[in-house]
Amino acid sequence: MGIDMDSWQAIASLVIFVGVLVVIIGEWVHLTIAAYLGAMLLIGLNILTLPEAISYIGRSHATLGLFFGVMVMVRAFEPTKVFEYLATQMIILAKGQGKRLLLGIVAITTPICAVLPNATTVMLLAPLIPPMAEELNVNFVPLLILMVFVANSAGLLTLVGDPATFIVGDAINIRFLDYLMKLSLGGVIAVLTITLILPWLFPKIWNRQLDDLEHLPRPQINHPRTLVIGSLIVAFVLIFFVIGEALPIPVSPATVALTGAGLCLLLTQHTKIDSVQNILRDVDWSTLIFFMSTFVMIGALEKTGVISNASRVLAFILGQNIALGAIVLMVLIGLISSLIPNIPLVVAMVPLLKEYVVNVGLAPAEVLSPDFTGQFPPEVLPLFYAMMYGATLGGNGTLVGASSNIVAAGISEQHGRRISFRGFLRYGLPVTVLQLFTVGIYLVVRFIVFKG
Repeated sequence: MGIDMDSWQAIASLVIFVGVLVVIIGEWVHLTIAAYLGAMLLIGLNILTLPEAISYIGRSHATLGLFFGVMVMVRAFEPTKVFEYLATQMIILAKGQGKRLLLGIVAITTPICAVLPNATTVMLLAPLIPPMAEELNVNFVPLLILMVFVANSAGLLTLVGDPATFIVGDAINIRFLDYLMKLSLGGVIAVLTITLILPWLFPKIWNRQLDDLEHLPRPQINHPRTLVIGSLIVAFVLIFFVIGEALPIPVSPATVALTGAGLCLLLTQHTKIDSVQNILRDVDWSTLIFFMSTFVMIGALEKTGVISNASRVLAFILGQNIALGAIVLMVLIGLISSLIPNIPLVVAMVPLLKEYVVNVGLAPAEVLSPDFTGQFPPEVLPLFYAMMYGATLGGNGTLVGASSNIVAAGISEQHGRRISFRGFLRYGLPVTVLQLFTVGIYLVVRFIVFKG
């Protein structure tokens, strides 16, 4: 009876998850409503109890705290008109050329995403995009989508650029410098792939030329004193994003962002440039609720064994063939992480991949210990590298593939345009296929042919 109940719950969890995805793809209801009702259905069917659901949300408190904190900070600066001012300066620097603007977005986003989480970078930079697009008289949605592609791809440049790379890197005890020497080139190839196809991906914007730059609106910065103090708060936040976790008493990025949000709220209340009620009302609650609901649905797939069973099937098919395994894993994880946010996917897959290499006799049983600090056998490492690349690049595939995509969709909606699932897919599918192909060639040549 217990087995039947377990299998019934696993089937129900999978059906609900797939059902929610179908509703989102079909765009029958808003993605937040679909995910929220899916999570509530799991609780209603007692597949998860309410405390269990909350505990799965709690596991991802760092992501939610980080997003909330940055959203509050960005919104607190709106009355100063700093985003409109910077957007105008970027148009002038680009000399009104669409191609320069597209390349500028790549150039600005790439280095920031090498050191900051990609969704955080999108939250900080995306408010520049709508006013820029307005001045060029083009749709801002493709520009936001480009920023997301670059942010997700540049996350591969360093060990800390994307949560998925960090989780896998930590699991195999790879050092920051080793990552730079071995894996960063994959991130460079991913960013170059996007850069080279810009004229084909966004032809209308690429060919756009604004001749009369003199008549651009010249927004003036309001409340300059407040902005100076606010800039110091932002500088403090960015510095601690980078060094916080290395301090004697570690400070997580979420704690830093929430502290920054509190200081910004204090500043706006003291200077009376806006009210706390207005700022908190304008936080993108829709995006936060979508993430919470998704964490609950992934939790149900994890609890009922759907994810672990899928991985065991994969191990059975692959056997000891590391070369085939790396290629299949990269493509498969790439496809799955287009539909499932990559953080929970990687968290679930890492222990199962460790089990697989032990079960097929390619690694000693010690690697399964949480306290293992040694080196993994070099021959199994391509599997873990494939997972890093696949999970990160797969996020470019669909609107729900990565946290930065959802953040961009929320910002777009706040500016009056909705990024549809199909609209994103039109750009995301070719980009993901091309990136998995180009980075996959690097993976095979460097780590399998030459065993680098």
